Formats: sequence, C-alpha cells, structure tokens
Amino acid sequence: MDANNTFDSDLIHAIFKHIWARRFRERERSDAIDATEAEIALGTTKKNRLASANANALKLSCELLKSFVSEAVQRAAIIAEAEGMDKIEATHLERILPQLLLDF
Repeated sequence: MDANNTFDSDLIHAIFKHIWARRFRERERSDAIDATEAEIALGTTKKNRLASANANALKLSCELLKSFVSEAVQRAAIIAEAEGMDKIEATHLERILPQLLLDF
C-alpha cells in the first residue's frame, strides 16, 4: 500500500492517547470511592497505567480505518447514485452504517 493513501499514524496515535487518557480519568473518578489502602501503597496498579501502542499496531489501525472509510464512501456512493444524486449526503451514510458496522 502507498503510504500517501493512508491515515497519518501520528494522528491516529494522538486520537488513541486522547481516548485512553479520558478513560483513565473516568476510571480514576469512579475508583476514587472504591480505592483501598493496599492499592494506594502499591503506587500505580495495572488498572491505572496509561496504555501505549507500538508502531505495527498503529500501522495496522491506520490501514483498518482506511478500509473502513473507503468502504463507507463506496457504499454511500451507490445509495446516492441509486437516488440520482451526484453528492453523498449524511443521510446516505446513515443508511449504510448499520450494515457496515456489522460487516466490520
């Protein structure tokens, strides 16, 4: 695959880190009530560490997103063409989304 036709791995990594950090903060808030003295004494637990991704996982994630978006556009274009339209609209994407999610 051509590297120019895929998502930027730095962008995908930044998105992943943002989601992981948000989930970490949510988990901290919900676990603050349940925290025991033993966990606090141990420092960071596996549950509290931020996740990370290696380069191969990011590359694979970029390819998967590329395939997903490409398939979504193709399916929405078929629906738009069947309706006699030249442009894909949000309603076309809404119509193909349930089956697309099941297929992936």
